[in-house]
Amino acid sequence: MTVEIYPGLTVAGVGTLPLDVVRRDGGLKVLQAMLAGDLPAPPMAKTLAFSLTEVEDGRVVFAGLPSADHLNPLGTVHGGWTATVMDSALGCAVFSVVRPGEAYTTIEFKLNLVRPVLPGMGEVFCEGRIVHRGRTIATSEAWLRDGSGKLLAHGTETCAIFPIENLMR
Repeated sequence: MTVEIYPGLTVAGVGTLPLDVVRRDGGLKVLQAMLAGDLPAPPMAKTLAFSLTEVEDGRVVFAGLPSADHLNPLGTVHGGWTATVMDSALGCAVFSVVRPGEAYTTIEFKLNLVRPVLPGMGEVFCEGRIVHRGRTIATSEAWLRDGSGKLLAHGTETCAIFPIENLMR
């Protein structure tokens, strides 16, 4: 079953990842399977109209379409929308370097919103890259840009890396 996230962007389905597959394959292979449509996109991708569009070791790109459904009371796209897209890129950059048997979670992230995100501005793109991958901590950075490349926001994230068995209770 395919699901249209927004016009022109379709994913194979939505749902959560099977943790046994993550344990077996590690982050990069799982993200590649999501991109190929062999594993589902997370449900929030449909709710917030964004999805993974590129993945490689230590780097991911998400595309999103901010709309009137994402407005704050003053008529700009809510910062929480931007934060969610950016947290996804920041976290998945880390996920792309997580080895079989490992999982990760965000410890903290910081964003700088430098321009308003507006409905009708078209697709925006968020690139996340790994900065450092240690044994138990990883850091990443990301940039959200409009279709012409203008910077809208940038940020960093710190994630903990731990045995995936801690999630499989």
